Amino acid sequence: MKTKQHIKIKKSLKTTSFPVRICVVQYRMRRITSFENFAEQCQFFIDVAADYKSDFVLFPELMTTQLLVIIKAKDTVEGVKKISTFTPKYVALFKRLAKEYNINIIPGSHFVKENNKIYNVSYLFRRDGSYDTQKKIHITPSEKEWWGVSAGNNIKVIETDCGKVSIQICYDIEFPEMGRIAASKGAKIIFNPYSTDDRHGYVRVINCAKARAIENQVYVACAGIVGNLVHIKNMDDIRYGKSGIYTPSDFSFPRDGVAGECEPNIETVVVADVDLEVLDRNRKNGTVLQLRDMRNDLYELKIKKKKR
Repeated sequence: MKTKQHIKIKKSLKTTSFPVRICVVQYRMRRITSFENFAEQCQFFIDVAADYKSDFVLFPELMTTQLLVIIKAKDTVEGVKKISTFTPKYVALFKRLAKEYNINIIPGSHFVKENNKIYNVSYLFRRDGSYDTQKKIHITPSEKEWWGVSAGNNIKVIETDCGKVSIQICYDIEFPEMGRIAASKGAKIIFNPYSTDDRHGYVRVINCAKARAIENQVYVACAGIVGNLVHIKNMDDIRYGKSGIYTPSDFSFPRDGVAGECEPNIETVVVADVDLEVLDRNRKNGTVLQLRDMRNDLYELKIKKKKR
C-alpha cells in the first residue's frame, strides 16, 4: 500500500483559529489469517483518514480480539493472555503508521499484561511516534468474569499537538465523574472507543457520551465495532455499532449536537471538524455555562495532585 506523507501543521490551544479534524472508524470484525492481515486492514483506514487530512483517527475498543481467529486457546482467559503477547507488534505497527501518515492514532484498545494482570488499554500514538496510554477504569461484569481484566486507577489527560485530550474506554463514559475530571484538567476532546453487543449497550454508551459533551462543554468522538466473529465464545461475538462525533448543545454547534454520525452496523468512517476556539467562546458566552455554574458550595470535585 502506498504511504501518503502529509504536511504537519503545529497547533496550539492558545492560538488555533482552525478546526481539528477527526476521523472515526466503524471497524468490522472479519476472519483474518495473520497479524499482517490485521495490520493491512488498519492501515487501509489510516490511509483514508490521512487522505482527508485528519488530525486524529479513532478505532473501536478491543478490535484486537480479531486476532483470536489465529490463536489456539482452550478458553477466553487463555485467549486474552495470548492476545496480550502481540503488544510489541501492536505498538511497533501504530508507531510506524503514525509517523508515516503524520497523524495522531488512537487504535481502540488492546489487552496488555502488566505485573501478572491483564488490563484493557487504549494507546494514543502521536505524529512523531511517541505515545501515551490510558487503562480502562471501570470494568464491566463480563470483562471480570470471562476475561479476567483488572481496572486501571489513573485518569489521564494527554497532551497532543491539537491540545489536551482524554480517552474513556466504553463503560468509562457512563460515569460522569470521569468527564468532569478530564474537563477540569483541560481536556476539550474526549475519545470513546467502545464495543457493545446489542442496541441497549450502544444506547447506554452514546447517550452518556452526548451527556458528557453537554455537561462538560467538550467534544466527544465515539468509535464502535460492527460485524461478528463466529465461534469465539464469550468475546461479544455479536455487535451493534453506530459511531459518531458529538458536540455541546448550543447555537454555536450543530442543531442536534451531532457533528457527524455513521449508519449503524456497516463498515465505514465519519469525518468531522471540531473547532476549539468555538468551544472556548461557548464556555464563556454560551446560553448555559455548565463548567462555570457548578455548585462547588454543595459538591466538590477532588483531584489528587501529583507531587513534583
